[in-house]
Amino acid sequence: MTNRERGLNILHFKDVDRLPAVHFGYWPELLTEWAAQGKIPAELAVGNYDGSDKERELDKLIGWDFNWFHVTGYVQSLYPAFETRLLETLPDGSQRVQNSFGVIERVKPGVTSIPSEDDYLLKDREAFETLYKPRMQYAPERVDTAYYSKFNDLRPWDVPVGLHMGSLLGDIRNITTVKGMSYLLYDEDEELFADIVDTYAEMQYKCTKKILETGAKFDYAHYWEDICFKNGPLLSPAKFDELCAKHYRKRNELCHEYGIDIISLDCDGVIDKLIPTWVHTGVNTMFPLEVGVWGDQFEPARRQFGNEALGIGGMDKTALRRDKAAVDAEIERLKRLVALGGFIPCPDHRLMPGTKYELVQYYAEEIKKIRL
Repeated sequence: MTNRERGLNILHFKDVDRLPAVHFGYWPELLTEWAAQGKIPAELAVGNYDGSDKERELDKLIGWDFNWFHVTGYVQSLYPAFETRLLETLPDGSQRVQNSFGVIERVKPGVTSIPSEDDYLLKDREAFETLYKPRMQYAPERVDTAYYSKFNDLRPWDVPVGLHMGSLLGDIRNITTVKGMSYLLYDEDEELFADIVDTYAEMQYKCTKKILETGAKFDYAHYWEDICFKNGPLLSPAKFDELCAKHYRKRNELCHEYGIDIISLDCDGVIDKLIPTWVHTGVNTMFPLEVGVWGDQFEPARRQFGNEALGIGGMDKTALRRDKAAVDAEIERLKRLVALGGFIPCPDHRLMPGTKYELVQYYAEEIKKIRL
């Protein structure tokens, strides 16, 4: 049985010979660590990204079957993007930089965590109409139709391949910042925020449709949102449903017209209050089901929505920084979720610095022994 068959069969509640050992990539700093420790060849620590030849070579060394995140899409954000430019260097060495979204960030050289945000441009109707709305329109340059017209002949890998359909709120949260989004939604101009969502969503729908019209075939479709944090959503579930449900439904119905029945979504944090909107509009797969400090989110969703709730992820990757006993305990917990069907264990986001190479090898070996 191929890895593609294993993955798709599990999500369709069909028989498989064994679980696939699936991952979701690495922080670059971890690969640098492993190379310095002599665990992997130094050349595999550079230019290693989702779906790359180097990643597949590393998969073989570790024992993974594949990285689930094999997706392709279109230019889904602002087009053209804002010019990234240095605005100011501060006495402590940090820099104020305008990024590609037009957000002013405080960047500390050598620090790889998410920068703090000093300011943003999308504050009012004038900024939207002049600076942003023109960059949120459909343009033929967003979709490489020549590539997609040959796409079905260009898939040599034994993995499920997805169509990335973009983000209804995640990108907009990046553009407005959480602070700006909150002000627009609740204090300043709710109508403007709805116009931003509608404009952006319509562009992404047109891009998705253009790709599907080429005849390119995909195993699943995928969204990225990141609109929650450790205590729940960044906006009220009712407002989220009001703004986004119609757009999810429209895009998901388009996928169904082209034979795509697995529609997944990546959102960090505690997502339980937004799952109803996603499931009721056709999103049926949560990936990577972050565990965080709050625990498993898959089993409660399965109890609530039955087999309409599928999952990929849900493996607490911090166990891979501890010891074999922690990994064994996590595998035992995952066995219960696997037994529910429609669930593929995968570390919940990219493996971070401090992850132990031998424990990752051990986990990949043990997960393959699980039978459904």
